[in-house]
Amino acid sequence: MTPVAAAAAAPAASEAPPTVPAPVPVPSGSPPAGRRGRRAGQGLGELDEMNTLTPTITSMSPLSIGNIELDVPVVLAPMAGITNTAFRRLCREYGAGLYVSEMITSRALVERTTESMRLITHHESETTRSIQLYGVDPKTVSEAVTMLVAEDRADHIDLNFGCPVPKVTRKGGGAALPWKITLFREIVEAAVTAAGDIPLTVKMRKGIDSDHLTYLEAGRVAEGAGVAAIALHARTAADYYSGHADWSAIETLKNTITSVPVLGNGDIWSAADAVRMVDETGCDGVVVGRGCLGRPWLFGDLAAAFRGDLATAQIEPNLGQVADAFRRHAELLTEFFDSEDRACRDVRKHVAWYFKGYPVGGDLRASLASVVSLEQLDELLATMDREQPYPGIGAEGQRGRAGSPKKTALPERWLESRDLAGAERSTLTEGEGDTSGG
Repeated sequence: MTPVAAAAAAPAASEAPPTVPAPVPVPSGSPPAGRRGRRAGQGLGELDEMNTLTPTITSMSPLSIGNIELDVPVVLAPMAGITNTAFRRLCREYGAGLYVSEMITSRALVERTTESMRLITHHESETTRSIQLYGVDPKTVSEAVTMLVAEDRADHIDLNFGCPVPKVTRKGGGAALPWKITLFREIVEAAVTAAGDIPLTVKMRKGIDSDHLTYLEAGRVAEGAGVAAIALHARTAADYYSGHADWSAIETLKNTITSVPVLGNGDIWSAADAVRMVDETGCDGVVVGRGCLGRPWLFGDLAAAFRGDLATAQIEPNLGQVADAFRRHAELLTEFFDSEDRACRDVRKHVAWYFKGYPVGGDLRASLASVVSLEQLDELLATMDREQPYPGIGAEGQRGRAGSPKKTALPERWLESRDLAGAERSTLTEGEGDTSGG
């Protein structure tokens, strides 16, 4: 466990490294009784004129997703190429919540491809095994869910209806699929039936663009089909990751869906953001994606914040502690890939995220971004001034590329009808097999 992770789990402030505040420990039991969602006049916290979060209640109650109870209402968003076993384990070392796999194509899983079978493998420490599936064919999705359940490979299954990546939407998948509401209903109903007692959830976006919103109708359909929770990224596919997430859509969905939890996603860069989202929208929990890139300790911040201890809800690691976390990530990737070479190639993309705002020179960053072995990595990290303090705002805020709004790639004539013609269905099924992420 890295020094910052140890601080996140520390039972007393005296045991934490001097530069890192010790958040509230993460116990196995439930926090004190509180509430899910916002009641009028009541919130988890308020931002004063200095943008400081002030607590107004003790904590939130546990979040129940089917038979899964989460002490902290936080979910790690599936991110292709990011949320593999290594990253999930690292995040879990710092905090609490539900940690979901990368998106896995249903057809590839049914065909038991080597890569898909590797991606659904969990470490023994992952006691709640969560897998996200992508698919456009009800039969194939059902078969994939049936396989996961029959072979006892998952404790929670999520369906992806939010991916905006062109290679997914141009085949009618991801954020494009709920437009075909009949197909959406068929997929969700088939998956819920196949899942049985395993909680099945959906994650979606507001719609294709501002003229083709789908989230309210899709939410009602999913609720009627028996899903255990609904997560909404408050952007359209056309928004991609640009601009600001429309949190009012989360509030609208929460007011529409009454029988299952609604989770909010979009622009959560800090624990304060997460608390504010819950307070403003009344959502039952949050889904965190890009905000944790290079900052796995964000889950420690979130655990503290949602337990009402906002005073310690921001870990501020010095450069040495960030370096240790980066090294730990590379070590876990080596175990995951069973290849030091592949692990080093994979960890390169995390360099800019981990060292954002820290005084790490361009030459050193370039060397880290081309590292070929753990030995070389250790040599490079040893050249850093480990005592450099947390740089403050320079290390915070948006992570990952926001991009700009763009026209969503869709199958030909996709928007002409909400129903799916027979020829369209055949085209979708044929194209599903070569989609491996997003």
